[in-house]
Amino acid sequence: MKSPILETRKDVMSEIIRSYAGGREAAAARLGMKLKKFDNHAYENAGCSPLNDAQVYLLEQDCGTHHFPNYVAALYGGLFVPVADPETLDNVEMYARSVQVAAKRGCVDQAIAKALEDGSISKEEAELILNAHNLHMAARHAEVLAAIDLYRSKSVNGQ
Repeated sequence: MKSPILETRKDVMSEIIRSYAGGREAAAARLGMKLKKFDNHAYENAGCSPLNDAQVYLLEQDCGTHHFPNYVAALYGGLFVPVADPETLDNVEMYARSVQVAAKRGCVDQAIAKALEDGSISKEEAELILNAHNLHMAARHAEVLAAIDLYRSKSVNGQ
């Protein structure tokens, strides 16, 4: 799945709402808000403050996205890397993670190849390449952390 480059909090909220099953109406109901109030807070209309972090987190947990942490991490020049739940890790999960990493690396290579078709890389193409690269690096880092968690030596008698 290709993740868009989200440059503003409003972009993030739009993407979360677009990803939410049932859209705006369902997201508003989940937060216990009337639709108009939800729209005003989600899109910061009519002088309303944005949804708070806990509300954004709840919506993203429901739809399984990570748009907000990716956005915040990018503000600081970093990457968001979700930590795997050790209870769900097994060799099948590790293989699935490996396939995802390979696919994301392929996206980087495809972006570079497409950009080079005309012999140079524009600013926009560079942004797309770097976004794909960041997603690849985050997936690889998550894969490494998961491997460490899965295969970590179990201490004997607390040692």
